[in-house]
Amino acid sequence: MTEAAAPVGITVLIPAYNEAESLRELIPAVDAVLRPATARYEILVVDDGSTDGTSDVATELRAQYPQVGVLTLRRNFGKSAALNTGFHQARGAYVITMDADLQDDPNEIPGLIAALESGGYDLVSGWKRKRHDPITKTLPSRLFNRVTSWMTGIRLHDFNCGLKAYRREVVESIELYGEMHRYIPVLAHGEGFRIGEREVQHHPRRYGQSKFGSARFVNGFLDLLEVMFLAGGRRTPLHVFGRWGVGLLTLGGGINLYMLVVWVAEGKLRVRPLLLFGVILVILGIQFISMGLLAELIFAPAMQKRNYPLKAQLRPEGAPESVRGKEGE
Repeated sequence: MTEAAAPVGITVLIPAYNEAESLRELIPAVDAVLRPATARYEILVVDDGSTDGTSDVATELRAQYPQVGVLTLRRNFGKSAALNTGFHQARGAYVITMDADLQDDPNEIPGLIAALESGGYDLVSGWKRKRHDPITKTLPSRLFNRVTSWMTGIRLHDFNCGLKAYRREVVESIELYGEMHRYIPVLAHGEGFRIGEREVQHHPRRYGQSKFGSARFVNGFLDLLEVMFLAGGRRTPLHVFGRWGVGLLTLGGGINLYMLVVWVAEGKLRVRPLLLFGVILVILGIQFISMGLLAELIFAPAMQKRNYPLKAQLRPEGAPESVRGKEGE
């Protein structure tokens, strides 16, 4: 392992979009918390295509705080893309994510790491019990959290809190895209990781404004459906769609069989609503199975290349650290 790729103890990952003013205060505050705790830490700022000089400010601060790294995306791809980029670059045994708007408190970092260690968790999500946001954000957020908790069975109060602590294995095992950052605990739980929660302090926004509009409500619900499919126990599309298809075919076939008996008994066939309903169910069943087969053709290659996360491993003496081939092989 080269010096550039040497592991560190803690990585603080900060996705930022037009947060130049906030970074001037946030990075010194994070450094002040980490410096007394460990000599092996890094602060990664992922500039998600900002237009206010966020990268320039982070680069300037790097001269004073050499543990700061700056990753600049070519355009605004979204928070999930910024987090995913940072996850790929993070070297810490523990990874802390936090928003760049100064609403997350850096002083919560030691407590989150302690919760990981003492609770035996792989991911600890912050819970902003007392939020300093307008009701237009807090009310939809409460509804979102309750619906997500009910649909996924994961008992968290605040799925979308930006302040989270991860063991390295978690960030290496999940891939984020679209707006999946809201459902990181769901994705991690689906991989078998243990999820915990810790109450954290939340501060009012000092600079700028929220970067998320009303479209997040529709996108969030659609993403929830996708995440439940990706993180569910039934992983293959054919199993998911196929079971619905078989159920519809069975029900429609039973109705049509009944109508056949009626036809034979009465000696004539009349177009009845029940007959139309049975035919529609059969057609829908065939379509669901067809969708499952098509999705399987697309989904299967990715699943064949998938690496499943290990809880523990004991290698034979003299075995290499990794049995995976070199990149490109």
